[in-house]
Amino acid sequence: MSVHTSQAGAASQQVLVSGSAGFIGGYLVEELLRRGHCVVGIDNYSKYGPVAKSYDGHPDYHFVEGDARDVALMTELLADCDHFIAGAALIGGISYFHAYAYDLLATNERIIASSCDAAIAAHRNGRLKKVTYLSSSMVFESTGHWPSAEGDQHRIPPPRSSYGFQKLAVEYFARAAWDQYRLPYTVVRPFNCVGIGEGRALGDVEVASGNVKLAMSHVVPDLVQKIVKGQDPLHILGDGHQIRHYTYGGDLAKGIVECMASDAALNDDFNISTAESTSVRELAAVIWRKIKGDVPLNLVCDPAYEHDVQKRVPDVSKARDVLGFECTTSLDQMLDEVIPWVTEAVRAGRL
Repeated sequence: MSVHTSQAGAASQQVLVSGSAGFIGGYLVEELLRRGHCVVGIDNYSKYGPVAKSYDGHPDYHFVEGDARDVALMTELLADCDHFIAGAALIGGISYFHAYAYDLLATNERIIASSCDAAIAAHRNGRLKKVTYLSSSMVFESTGHWPSAEGDQHRIPPPRSSYGFQKLAVEYFARAAWDQYRLPYTVVRPFNCVGIGEGRALGDVEVASGNVKLAMSHVVPDLVQKIVKGQDPLHILGDGHQIRHYTYGGDLAKGIVECMASDAALNDDFNISTAESTSVRELAAVIWRKIKGDVPLNLVCDPAYEHDVQKRVPDVSKARDVLGFECTTSLDQMLDEVIPWVTEAVRAGRL
């Protein structure tokens, strides 16, 4: 399948992004277009349904509604592409890990196998240079030491959740396709994406949290909507001492594109994350203050999920030293964008 030449000229490349209608996918397409690439997006709208994006009418963006498990379709789309960012996956908040434990494994295995089959053919017969695979911080789910550095996934027990286990399998697919077929790769592990554009997922199971029912199970938008809806005291999952590295979607997209484009990233893996650790209690306090001002914050701790990892802390030095890349958006900056967006979504009845 051929797509028109970019206005940016001959230096641009054509990139297929699977899962392009997803949360990270949206930021990724924006970043690729900003850099002058032609982008082909594929998504089956299974998570959110049809989603309008700001770049839908962009002359260098072509969207295909389709299933990444369709090997023939993926092979056709990749035939004229220079790069493939394999981001399609059944994914959700922590409630997904329990409600869809089997589907997370089975569906995502079919997606990655189809993606690799098509990419192997496109690399052999076409101009595909490399596949950039989106893995997950959940490959480090079972670690007992921090920070988690690239390579630790081989030295710790495998993830307990089916989602984390399957994401580790994605990394094995990448290396196996290189070992047997010499399909070049880069593996990217995003950490805790925060941003705008995430709506109520079609398959999310509603989770009661005090007097509010949640359907995203991502902590930042969930806390914002509970506060906006007037919850007081504020309910959090677990004791609130869970540590995360909340990373701006725009930063993740820049890091992923750097991994795609850099020769130094060839056949290697990178954690892409902010270096800033934040506990759930700290996060709740910052969001509460931004919305409620000086009103005292009172917390109620609800039972945690089984797979709610207590500490997820990445070593980000490799991306900095090898690629010269760092995530620079602060939590304050992220929240100043996310809070108004979620507030409006609540008022409009979308959340």
